[in-house]
Amino acid sequence: MTDAPRPLIIDTDPGQDDAVALLVALASPEFEVLGITTVAGNVPLARTQVNARKVCELAGRTDVPVFAGCSRPMVRALRTAEEVHGVTGLDGPDLPEPTMALEPRHAVDWLVDTLMAAADASVTICPVGPLTNIAMALVKQPAIAAKIREVVLMGGGFFEGGNTTPAAEFNIYVDPHAAHVVFSSGVPLTMIPLDATHSALMSRAWMADLGAVDTQVARATVAMLEFYERFDMERYGTEGGPLHDPCTIVYLLRPDLFETRFCHVAVEIASELTMGMTVVDWWDATGNEPNCTVARRIDADGLYDVIGTCLKRYPL
Repeated sequence: MTDAPRPLIIDTDPGQDDAVALLVALASPEFEVLGITTVAGNVPLARTQVNARKVCELAGRTDVPVFAGCSRPMVRALRTAEEVHGVTGLDGPDLPEPTMALEPRHAVDWLVDTLMAAADASVTICPVGPLTNIAMALVKQPAIAAKIREVVLMGGGFFEGGNTTPAAEFNIYVDPHAAHVVFSSGVPLTMIPLDATHSALMSRAWMADLGAVDTQVARATVAMLEFYERFDMERYGTEGGPLHDPCTIVYLLRPDLFETRFCHVAVEIASELTMGMTVVDWWDATGNEPNCTVARRIDADGLYDVIGTCLKRYPL
């Protein structure tokens, strides 16, 4: 007897690595993807909601509804990352404009209604962008916290520092107040920070192996990643770039590939110098109650084997 697919919501701001996370999840029978909620982040909301639908059409999964959510952070002005992802957010391949419709409901309303209708501790949420939609849903209806099985997010950094400021990683920095709400909510949390994602870089051999696959998904993915990884390779002087967001999906499939610790995490929301810093009490210096499973390292070979296997499932 096989387990029923895990109900999953992906909250995203595509972004090439977001696109790969979506493709991995949509190719995995282990998940029932209930919907995709989009948020402003890597590029503005007008582009992220289009990009999510482009990826669904690329995957042949127009059955998965896509919702547009918050167009700006809760308190601060929006910061985007076109210098990393290009003007469209999915620079690299030439993906056609989507024909599937954007759902008319606001993502936050859909999140609240969907979670309130679910059994307790039943729905997993993977946010791979700023946490605005998730925080707004928790503020609007705090009772949804009991419905969430876990939140597995990509964001933050501690020993590795930040990639947007010396202290802060992009997803948390863009909306630190939303991150503070989520980290203070009491929902089961797992954080995949830069410390973990920077420990698992794309290799030339892996890219070549994927490039040898003659499908539309493989060709588009390689084009996306060749554009995307140049930024980190230039910044860090590495031979390959990290693939941040798919790590959340792989964590749900293969948690054994991740070295983690359960500890207390707080988000800085007062100091401009360290705004958006994830203060990870790795050594239990404060004695504060742990609230988050934090990944530090990933088995790179295992990670990219899972991602490659999922991407190769697409037939066309």
